[in-house]
Amino acid sequence: MFKKIVKCYDYKFIVALIVLSLIGLVMVYSASMVTAVSRYGVEGDYFYQKQKLALIAGFFFFCVSAFIPYKIYREKKVLKILLVTVITLLALVLIFGHTAGNAQSWLILGPIRIQPLEFTKLTIIVYLSAVFANKQEYINDLKRAIIPPILIVFFICFLIALQPDYGGILLILGTVAAIVLCSGISRKSMLKIALLGVVGIFVMLIVLLVTGQMATVFSPVRLARFTGFLHPFANQQGDGYQLVNSYLAIGTGGLSGEGLGQGIQKAGYLPESHTDFIMAVIAEELGFWGVLLVLGLL
Repeated sequence: MFKKIVKCYDYKFIVALIVLSLIGLVMVYSASMVTAVSRYGVEGDYFYQKQKLALIAGFFFFCVSAFIPYKIYREKKVLKILLVTVITLLALVLIFGHTAGNAQSWLILGPIRIQPLEFTKLTIIVYLSAVFANKQEYINDLKRAIIPPILIVFFICFLIALQPDYGGILLILGTVAAIVLCSGISRKSMLKIALLGVVGIFVMLIVLLVTGQMATVFSPVRLARFTGFLHPFANQQGDGYQLVNSYLAIGTGGLSGEGLGQGIQKAGYLPESHTDFIMAVIAEELGFWGVLLVLGLL
């Protein structure tokens, strides 16, 4: 049985995953050294150590889950447990959550910090894939096959909106759209779903308008995240600050890069250099070839 299971794995995928994880570990160390000391007042390897522990834990769960037959995730009991767990975590984060980045999206359990949104993303992928696989015989019956699970997803998105984390909602809705497109439904059904989506957007806008939340949701700060890339150099010290400095990092790296650990932008010029904009640090230190390697592995 063990040999049969081992033969089924996609080893190219596993190798790419491991190499990406190791590159990420090294680059987190390089990108976070200055930030750890200057901004957070901790040791230079603080974020590296956290990343290393997370990688070890993740690899352990990866190995465990690799031996769990995927058909188990099609069982209704398993799906219910996953949904109840995620909804409970999202509810708990609204009550006891820690606020970071203007969103109450973290749960702190002693030394452990978890973001329920990350579990939610994976759960929705498993849930929708299983539901649509189980309903292939009547997949084009929107009332029975499509609308019920989509309504559950919308309820989960509503809980996430209360944090609020609109970026997370957009990512989830994009994932949902991709799964629906791969579910085997007809083009006619896709058109109906698209129309329902448009109606849903209008209803959401009306609710925001009536409740007075329109100005909050579409505040200049949030809109700048979508429009700031258009003319970043027009406001280099404001909305375009991070993007401009990431361009400088990429341009400085050129083809071969400045060398591992030799980047300048991470030294207080590029905000979030070890998280959202770590690719700019990779470009500066490892150059075009380093970025090409990461994209190729992805």
